[in-house]
Amino acid sequence: MGAAGRDFHNFNVLFRGNPDYRVVGFTAAQIPNIDDRVYPPALAGALYPSGIPIHAEQDLDCLIRTQHVERVVFSYSDVSHEALMHQASRVMAAGADFWLAGPQSTMLPAKKPVVSICATRTGAGKSPVARRVVSILKHEGLRVATVRHPMSYGNLERQAVQRFAALEDLDAASCSIEEREEYEPHLAQGGTVYAGVDYERILREVEDQVDVIVWDGGNNDWSFFVPDLELVLVDPHRAGEPPYFPGEVNLIRADVVVLTKLDTATPEQVDAARRSIETVNPRAALVETAMPPKVDHPDRITGRRVLVVEDGPTLTHGGMAFGAGCLVARRYEAGCLVDPRPYAAGSLNRTFLQYPHLGPLLPAMGYGPEQVRELEETIERVECDLVVIATPMDLRRLIRITKPTVRVSYDVEDRRRPTLTDVMQGVIDRAKQS
Repeated sequence: MGAAGRDFHNFNVLFRGNPDYRVVGFTAAQIPNIDDRVYPPALAGALYPSGIPIHAEQDLDCLIRTQHVERVVFSYSDVSHEALMHQASRVMAAGADFWLAGPQSTMLPAKKPVVSICATRTGAGKSPVARRVVSILKHEGLRVATVRHPMSYGNLERQAVQRFAALEDLDAASCSIEEREEYEPHLAQGGTVYAGVDYERILREVEDQVDVIVWDGGNNDWSFFVPDLELVLVDPHRAGEPPYFPGEVNLIRADVVVLTKLDTATPEQVDAARRSIETVNPRAALVETAMPPKVDHPDRITGRRVLVVEDGPTLTHGGMAFGAGCLVARRYEAGCLVDPRPYAAGSLNRTFLQYPHLGPLLPAMGYGPEQVRELEETIERVECDLVVIATPMDLRRLIRITKPTVRVSYDVEDRRRPTLTDVMQGVIDRAKQS
């Protein structure tokens, strides 16, 4: 059971080439249009000359019965503990065992130091922290590459090992909005990003070229590589919500907990987050940070009818009802936030129905060319004076926006000691010695 990422990795490390098991299929959830594909023979290995079919998760019960499935391996992230056990009940009622493969059996050992950036929930601020970590390492004269959690939504065989060093590489690979949101900020900083499907091959290629590997995690999953230092982000805006899988695993394992967004959370939220961290993992170092949103032309916002476009996954399966764009619009006293729902085109209508918690904002859904066109059409339809682009990548590079725009960005700032630089010192010393 997966979402075009962790599931492929778990197959590769646990079942590919393993004659003790026969994998009859993958199921796909969370991401639109990633089912009805085949995990190709070139990736599946010699035991699967025809590849392995990928089905919609809704077909799971039928697959268990018709394919005589004995075990189902749950392999995706950002799922509430309650929802996870509902899936387990569903699987067991259909007649199969329910497996969770843990970090010990799915992490690959590296020859070079690895710093992992993970979180308890999607949207906690992993990308800004990962960029800051890369900057710290480079400042010390170390060679660094970022390896990003997979987003395997296209041609899987062509995506097996990907390397991005320039914006043109994203165009050549026909990257989705979701991929560009994660890769583009690293490239703008002068970094190199690796991603793909086969992380054993990616690791072997990267570790011979750099001094330190930075794992930039996806959702709230753990690293695919054995980390020398585990940084786990906690967003105080989510203080008090029930735990999510596998974010709680990350929090318990963390060497360093990074408390983010102190500039926008309330004192009560921050205190609640601190108490939770102390209860779950009192041994971890605690780094406290802010992520103040910045806007290029704040004067354009005041009094205007504003359409806010936010990062898609943070709002959808990440569960947030607002993002940096909404914060900026309110700070600079926009006349109103225009609700895009009456103007939504195509699959965006289904997105709003599936995630009713969304407020008057537009998630930048773009998992394929059709969704990108629908996003462009929706923005064009909305009756507003200004579009606030709060996505990590600049949407104007990919879609045509005829309305006036402003761009929101955000970086991480240390609030007190220890800082990110402080907690990185051990890894820096080891990398220099090796």
